[in-house]
Parts: sequence; structure tokens; C-alpha cells
Amino acid sequence: MYRIARTRKDRNERTNGRGVGREKHLPPRSKAPPWLLADAHCYEDIELAREVEIGRHTPTRDEIVDFARQWDPQPFHLDEEAGRASPMGGLSASSCHTYSISSLIYSRSDERLQTAAMLGLQMRFPNAVRPGEELTLFETFTDKRVSKSRPAFGVVSSQSVLRNERGKDVMVMTSSYLVLRRDESRAG
Repeated sequence: MYRIARTRKDRNERTNGRGVGREKHLPPRSKAPPWLLADAHCYEDIELAREVEIGRHTPTRDEIVDFARQWDPQPFHLDEEAGRASPMGGLSASSCHTYSISSLIYSRSDERLQTAAMLGLQMRFPNAVRPGEELTLFETFTDKRVSKSRPAFGVVSSQSVLRNERGKDVMVMTSSYLVLRRDESRAG
């Protein structure tokens, strides 16, 4: 059963002295959005038609099997023999894992954007991801414009390619994002 604090003493006892809400002695909240990344790029920083290497990752056999065990337990993601007997031709990472690898590479890079939302995406997985193969993520921005309905943001389109060490694409993703414009990132 919930008990309503009638006095400051009751409230402090109930919350171990923390009180509730923001107290007057705390600094005011910044006007900048709380999701802002200190070191990420804004809309104005985006250059069109230039391929940028974002980063690299090499998935291990254990990483592929552990991910598959939890999220996509298909035999060709779990067992090397089953993988060889399948159309995949060997143990391979699931498409969900492949996308997650690209997200991990991106989140660790210096090329992150002040992204407010992903507006849409299309993905293809033309080749399998194998254990021990180094994967490199590349991104090319293909279009950008200021949002008509939300002028504090720009709409940005890009193509991301995750490529293995043999030069074969393992994921091709076309996406569009809502990205904060520079003037808005300095608000506060």
C-alpha cells in the first residue's frame, strides 16, 4: 500500500533523505536536449557523396553462436557442421547480428551524428558473415535537406555498407534520419 508523505519529514524518511523531484538547491536543467552527444556531428557537417570509413570489427565464433543462441537460434548460426550442410555453406552470423555489428561500429566511431530519429531503412544481406573475418563499415551521405515540418532538424539520407576483408558486401543499408541542426545543438 502506498503512503502519501504529509510533511517534509515524512517524505525524507520515506525516500532516505532524497526528497522527491528537483530541489531548489540543484542547478536548473539545461535547455539543450538530454540526448545530445558532446562529440557528434550536426546536419551542417554532413558532406554528400563522400564515402567515409566508420570503423572495424571482427566477430568471433563464440560471439556469433552466443548471439544466435539468444536471438536467432537457427542451426546454421549455432553449429559449424549444420552450417556447412545448409545453403549458407558454413557457420554464419544472423542478419540481426550483422546489423548489430554495424550499430556497434557506428556507436564507437568519431563519425556519429546528432540523430533524433531514424525515419526509415532498407537492408540487404548479400553475403554471409563468417567467424574471424574483419568487417569494415563505410557510409556515404546521398541527400540532405532542412525539414519543412521541424526546421530545427535536417533530413539526411545515407547508404551504409558493411564489407568483409575479401571486399564482399555483407550488409547494404539505405536509411534516412532526422539530424539536429547546429544552432539547435548549442541551445542552452
